[in-house]
Amino acid sequence: MARQGSLKSVSRQKQSQREFMSEQELMTCIEDLCNSKAAEFRMYGYENVTGEQIWACVSENYRRGWPRLNRLVNDIMSLKANRFMNWLMLSVYKDDEQK
Repeated sequence: MARQGSLKSVSRQKQSQREFMSEQELMTCIEDLCNSKAAEFRMYGYENVTGEQIWACVSENYRRGWPRLNRLVNDIMSLKANRFMNWLMLSVYKDDEQK
């Protein structure tokens, strides 16, 4: 029994014609994702969250270099408020120790 679906076979010719994003386009997309996550946290009641703070929290784990794009997007979009608030409190303590 053959499946009657809308799935089409992928040709190798289409796979080889990939378009890569420039670094500026990539950074703009990451910034938009971080701002989107900050807006989500603001809807939960965390009023002063910024996209820069979201990026600082997520990128703290990338000391060895940048991960693949799918992991980067997943790390931003799956960030929980609890993890963010823990990071924020630790960053405040670190700033106080440096002064």
